[in-house]
Amino acid sequence: MSLHTAPVAAKDRFASLDVLRGVAVLGILMVNAPTFFIYWGAMEYPPAHMDATGANADAWRLMTVFFEQKFITLFSALFGAGIMLIAGEAENASLKLHYRRMIWLLVFGLVHGFVFWFGDILTAYALIGMLAVLFRRMSVLKLVLWGLALILLTNLILVVNEISMSVTPGMMEPSAFGVVPDQESLDMWVNAYQSGFWPSRIYNAIGNVVAQLSGIIFFGPRVLGVMLIGMALYKSGFLLARWGVGVYGGLAALCLGVGLPALWWASTRVVQSDFAHDTLWIVGTINAFASLIVAFGYASLVMLISKLKVLELVRLPFAAAGRMAFTNYLTQTFVMVSLSTGVFGAPLYGAIERHEIVYIVLTVWLVQLIISPLWLLVFRFGPFEWLWRSLSYGKLQPILKTKA
Repeated sequence: MSLHTAPVAAKDRFASLDVLRGVAVLGILMVNAPTFFIYWGAMEYPPAHMDATGANADAWRLMTVFFEQKFITLFSALFGAGIMLIAGEAENASLKLHYRRMIWLLVFGLVHGFVFWFGDILTAYALIGMLAVLFRRMSVLKLVLWGLALILLTNLILVVNEISMSVTPGMMEPSAFGVVPDQESLDMWVNAYQSGFWPSRIYNAIGNVVAQLSGIIFFGPRVLGVMLIGMALYKSGFLLARWGVGVYGGLAALCLGVGLPALWWASTRVVQSDFAHDTLWIVGTINAFASLIVAFGYASLVMLISKLKVLELVRLPFAAAGRMAFTNYLTQTFVMVSLSTGVFGAPLYGAIERHEIVYIVLTVWLVQLIISPLWLLVFRFGPFEWLWRSLSYGKLQPILKTKA
């Protein structure tokens, strides 16, 4: 049986992909976490709900500069690389396997989004992944050009929208964005989440419809574009740590040296203006482009680390977290929604501030970096990886490790 028609064995895995995937799944939680505890409009306009000064403004700046859009970009690129790894370029059973995987991923995404969290990305990945696979035979250059074109299209739409709003009287007011609700609506939303898991599910389901439709319509082209670039980076050997140490080091220094200072300047200006909308659009516009540069810098840094044998022990927990990325992503949701709705105690929705959410994220990171390698000492896959594989292949996959 060929590599692409059977589950990838441990010896056939690319360690650099696992490490980068582990970094991505952990990093993405820093962006997602506030949506579990704070009204969704505060993601666009922080003063819409809870305090946005002092340590909370610093927490927002930390997330905006170092995390927002960077780790979803890494995740999307890795998804594109995964398509190449599973489907390859031939017309064979691997392509059928890819579509079965996407169909089951769609099922997971719909359940995850409607029942647990409206910020689900699995639904969009499954749908866009069915389209992205059609590009897999393109050359590296064509994949990069198509990818950049799709990303540029999304960014131009964003920039045009932001500029048009900035020059239209009244459009830069918070209420014009629909992100600042009246007090009665905000109280209803907060009370629903503080009433427990089930009373809040109707609000979550409605939010998921809006989030999925707007996300696919407005950001779908960017996600597809990044997936295509991920395919190109896989084909070129970049994501397999096959480039030189000096190249990775130079790219990391250049990209992070350009992207992070630009975002720090823009986010500082926003905080100093008390989140005025005529500054928020600037950081949003810069981040649309800088996030790509920073994400590439992060990927280069991880590839550099992956080539240095002296850092092997440092890589191991991240590689394990990456091998269990699907399980870790879903587990993050279960933990956060349980905390926010009070499944195991007092509900924390609307009760903790942004800087306190950072501590929760750091705790989850630590736990997942400890549990992931321990789990993989006994099992071949994470529990949800095993379930997804078993459904995709149409039969139960062995999950326990066997002795050599």
